[in-house]
Amino acid sequence: MSTDRRVLVHTDRAALAAAAAERFVSTMSELLAERPVVHIVLTGGSVGIDVLAAIAAHPDRDRLDWTRVHAWWGDERWVPTGHPDRNERQAREALLDAVVIPSANIHPFPAPDEGLDLEAAARRYDDELRAAGGGTYPSFAITFLGVGPDGHIASLFPELPGPTVAEPGAIAVHDSPKPPPQRLSLTLPLINSSERVWLVLAGADKAAALGLALAGAAVADVPVAGVLGQRRTLFLVDEAASAEVPAALIAPTSYWTGAMDQPDWAP
Repeated sequence: MSTDRRVLVHTDRAALAAAAAERFVSTMSELLAERPVVHIVLTGGSVGIDVLAAIAAHPDRDRLDWTRVHAWWGDERWVPTGHPDRNERQAREALLDAVVIPSANIHPFPAPDEGLDLEAAARRYDDELRAAGGGTYPSFAITFLGVGPDGHIASLFPELPGPTVAEPGAIAVHDSPKPPPQRLSLTLPLINSSERVWLVLAGADKAAALGLALAGAAVADVPVAGVLGQRRTLFLVDEAASAEVPAALIAPTSYWTGAMDQPDWAP
């Protein structure tokens, strides 16, 4: 299966969120028509939550059969269930509470009030992932990711062990440079097993990370540089975040970073 990386530049954050929502609803409609179950991975962060809210507001939202959708997370802060900083809570409020999705299809990371330590919580999520995939990891059709100004994705931060973990799975993250210091995250190999990875980022403070990712920076230093989905990798950005992209690569609304000989692009 061929893969490529593409960057789509939108005028501002609102336009980015609306376009991502449109792409999600259209792609999910096609996926649900061709397979019985679709697994997706959600992200937190302000732009990621904006995208989820835009999906909830989409007029065709309820045309999707959410009973056949399974929702996972790329990472989570190690804070109690229901805490406002949990990606899970934010995603529920932005989208999941608004659609008819069975509770059994929502797969949040464990929380510290569930009687587990951080390492045991990572193992339990890994076990849940494998169970859902029938002994291996499920095939993620769409994985959303945010990108930090330092180039981190999920809770894989520069100069920590996480970005260079070689095996797919869920891991415990200690000493995060962003609070809280303890987190849970999917590894880069598991993220990259996704059919499609859609990275959403906005603002001038993300421009350097995007530029370095496209320039092929070391994954240990700029984790987002290592993201590559099995079929498509999309960077959905606003104009401010695209400021450090090489001018020779920019088209009016988008540009390619790979597979330049494949003009018939599909989501």
